[in-house]
Amino acid sequence: MVRRMVHERFDRPGTYANQALNLWAGWVSHAETFADCQPVWNETRNVCLIFSGEDFRDPVELDGLRARGHSFDPENASYLVHLYEEQGNKFLEKLNGGFAGVVVDLRQNKVLLFNDRFGLNRIYFHENERGVFFASEAKALLQVLPELRRLNPASLGEFFSCGCALQNRTLFAGVSLLPGASVWSFSPGQHVRKESYFRKELWEQQPALGQEDYYAKLKETWARVLPRYFRGKDRVGLSLTGGVDSRMILSWLPVPEGALSCYTFGGPYRECRDVKLAREVARICKQPHQIIAVEQEFLSDFQSLAEKTVYLSDGAMDVTGAIDLYVQRAARKIAPVRVTGTNGGEILRRLVAFKPTSHGQALLQGEMQESARTAAATYFQELQGHKLSFTAFKQTPWYMCSKFSVERSFLTLRMPYFDNELVALSYQAPLEIAESNEPALRLISDGNPALAAVGTDRGVAFRAIPGVMQAWHQFHQFTFKAEYAYDYGMPQ
Repeated sequence: MVRRMVHERFDRPGTYANQALNLWAGWVSHAETFADCQPVWNETRNVCLIFSGEDFRDPVELDGLRARGHSFDPENASYLVHLYEEQGNKFLEKLNGGFAGVVVDLRQNKVLLFNDRFGLNRIYFHENERGVFFASEAKALLQVLPELRRLNPASLGEFFSCGCALQNRTLFAGVSLLPGASVWSFSPGQHVRKESYFRKELWEQQPALGQEDYYAKLKETWARVLPRYFRGKDRVGLSLTGGVDSRMILSWLPVPEGALSCYTFGGPYRECRDVKLAREVARICKQPHQIIAVEQEFLSDFQSLAEKTVYLSDGAMDVTGAIDLYVQRAARKIAPVRVTGTNGGEILRRLVAFKPTSHGQALLQGEMQESARTAAATYFQELQGHKLSFTAFKQTPWYMCSKFSVERSFLTLRMPYFDNELVALSYQAPLEIAESNEPALRLISDGNPALAAVGTDRGVAFRAIPGVMQAWHQFHQFTFKAEYAYDYGMPQ
């Protein structure tokens, strides 16, 4: 199972077994990352932690641990075992980021399996009479359970219709995704205890704030949480686009001028608006910027890139994801940590990024065609309820994570817009601006007024002249969509 998850030369594998607890566990982590310290034991060696991902919290929160005699490195996951040692399962409630892990508690003779509240770090699992099999990549399960190497027709229909499997299904019959915020407890001779340490209803039930109160809280929260994503000993790069979300990061950078490597992905024939705008905003902030261009090498290597993309994502990403694999390889040469504005719109403006389509249904027959039709009804059923809960807790693990899995194969991916505090606050946005660019544009202006004067890739700028702004926006909205239509619609 572990061998199936070793993909690059900087991957570090390891295993741990405890036959008394019926546990056999393994891991793969990138060298010199937050999780490259495994397995982690407490001082008395009766609690062990295996961890994947990162935790973003203010360092001052760890002062109490050291004062109580615990020894750890604050730049890796070693402090987490002491949080569990003192707080038990409640330590999960304050973990902040994308993660998954296993705790071995010899004091209570039990094992815990857990993941983050959004399902950012996927855990695939299968249950049978022999036990529970789990892994962060489905291919590891298929290696030891060959009977699972068959497709689920319902999931395949959803993939054709929606671009992903829904409701925590996977493409493979008998393999499911662990729901977000899960904590499953295993003890010898007992049934698995399946619980959740977080309920999204706690955020949904918060009262809406007034516009000024919401903006003031957003500004304070953003300024306080953003530095968490630039800490650590590894080099950090910022992937810049021409849009609002990466610019909001740039306008409040917690690093000095000239110290942050910025880069933008570009094509081989001409400079798209993304590249032009990203270069300009990086220049304004006096940060170095470079273009990662898609060269002829991409087309020459397309077959191997496409195959590896599908393999890395366990079939969840189609061959168009080969471009992500290509550019992430280049990005790692700049910096092994990538900070990105990914999902800023989904969290701050409740953007729904996918929906059912009828494309390709004419190619299907019989049961598969019916599965694709049923997928649309399932999707709209899941869309009911709070829109932000859909984008954060359903769209993320079902649709977005396929792309994340490909990107994380090369880089440590940091996404500030998934910070617990920021997402919780987004639920309190007043209805009239909950899906508007206005708070983000205002935040950019307060962080760096010069950036606010530069229109985005869609021609949006803060406090522009209304009539001129509308015409400018419509023009760039057209060209923005035209670029994407050309990219995705043409065979060239």
